[in-house]
Amino acid sequence: MTYDKVRWGIIGCGDVTERKSGPAFQKVEYSELVAVMRRTGKLAKDYADRHGVPKWYDDADELINDPEVDAVYIATPPGSHMEYTLKAAAAGKPVYVEKPMARNFKECTEMLAACKSAGVPLYAAYYRRGQERFLKIKELLDQNRIGDVRFVSSTQYQKARDDVMDCDHLPWRVQPDVAGGGLFFDLASHTLDILDFLLGPIQEAKGFASNQAGYYEAEDIVTATYRFASGVQGVGKWCFTAFEDVDRNEIVGSRGKISFSTFGDDPVTLKTAEGQEQWSFERPMHVHQPLVETIVKELTGGGGECPSTGDSGARTNWVMDSIVGK
Repeated sequence: MTYDKVRWGIIGCGDVTERKSGPAFQKVEYSELVAVMRRTGKLAKDYADRHGVPKWYDDADELINDPEVDAVYIATPPGSHMEYTLKAAAAGKPVYVEKPMARNFKECTEMLAACKSAGVPLYAAYYRRGQERFLKIKELLDQNRIGDVRFVSSTQYQKARDDVMDCDHLPWRVQPDVAGGGLFFDLASHTLDILDFLLGPIQEAKGFASNQAGYYEAEDIVTATYRFASGVQGVGKWCFTAFEDVDRNEIVGSRGKISFSTFGDDPVTLKTAEGQEQWSFERPMHVHQPLVETIVKELTGGGGECPSTGDSGARTNWVMDSIVGK
């Protein structure tokens, strides 16, 4: 089905929707945010009032079945992604679901099957695939600026945040029954997904995951090795209880390397025998907006396809499950 304008409903209008995603649905051409839902009705109403959204609900089923809602953005924690995706698919509505796509790969496959059976598209909110910064890295690779790619190395470690040290009020991101795991699933998923975008699917992955600091039960350190279908090899290290914050990726080839961060704004750096070049990019005000634009164009027949699909999102879950031994 092709839409003249995509009328969106959001399930879970929490912090991520305040600036990162929510306003994008109102600013993209041929897109409109018409309804929001949150289990606490007064918070849903407050969001709707502040953002100029005409409808609000405290029941997800009502939003999903609202005839004026064409497509559903699921912005809840991963524990409810599958439930709401299956309901939206049954209602015949395209789904844009937050990352990670689900708590595990098995849930992802059920989501994919439901959307395929219903004939509706499923998109994953790995928004970096739409941003100019990462499109530039892909362009450099496509132009063969570093020659044949040999391997990629990713390192991310950070200090333990105060909220994860409060054992009586742990955030959902370190509760495996809600998040699928710990901060590795929440944060490393961004890096693993963008590597899939840049270098193609990972074919084999192995790793070690454990908890060293004891602030919560989920893993707080992960090391991994992986092999891409192309033959490129990779290694990753993630620690969430270190003494400082570091975020660094290097793609090394036969004639050069590209260095960049997943979460930071430092320049993309290309180093070859001829010297070094750098490119700096301003972070979008609403980081989801470039990707949402691709979804709306696809749904309205405006040309192109969204680069972050249910299939690619599920691959990232499969890689993470393989690394931690699920």
